[in-house]
Amino acid sequence: MVLVAGLWLAASEWDAVADALRRRGHRPVAVELPGTGPDAAAAASLEDQVAAVVAAVDAADAPLVVGHSAAAALAWAAADARPGAVRRTVLVGGFPVPDGATYADFFPVVDGAMPFPGWGPFEGADSADLDDAARDALAARTAPVPERVARGVVRLRDERRYGVPVTVVCPEFSPDDARAWVAAGDVPELAAARDVSYVDLDSGHWPMLTRPAELAAVLDDAARA
Repeated sequence: MVLVAGLWLAASEWDAVADALRRRGHRPVAVELPGTGPDAAAAASLEDQVAAVVAAVDAADAPLVVGHSAAAALAWAAADARPGAVRRTVLVGGFPVPDGATYADFFPVVDGAMPFPGWGPFEGADSADLDDAARDALAARTAPVPERVARGVVRLRDERRYGVPVTVVCPEFSPDDARAWVAAGDVPELAAARDVSYVDLDSGHWPMLTRPAELAAVLDDAARA
């Protein structure tokens, strides 16, 4: 399994999930995305991050590609780049971005990067299962997202991606919510996909931290589907 964390997060955020997956007999590989280190942040681009995920796919044997939050778009881009190699994409709390759209231009850019904006935008269901200590610890671990990543333009070229099975893991929203967004035309890539399933997970937006065993079980089920 190729594991890709969302905005601001290092690959190590997957450690607890990866340990649980190994106990279930899987071989998880968490991708360290270019630009997640403090020294090289401004130099990385969206293309660099997609290339890192694709390289992990190329080094694996018919992997599941798991994208968390905004990185659901990176998982989908890997399926577009390697539709014959990716066995399934699993999108955790996020959705694919269509061709020609901006990747993740959500918050202000400061000195060439988009820093974590604090917990204000994530109050409510997103962060309800994180106590104050967990919030402080996670915020301290975040790294600013390079501007060339956040404002990069997604490029998708191979319609065979629509044949790659998709599991949408629904943490802070419900499967019914996700289906409604797809039906309303808000997620055109999933509307075009031919094999999409939805799984409920009772957590906030960061289940790899708050529900690692439960998330590993969901990924195990997806691998065996």
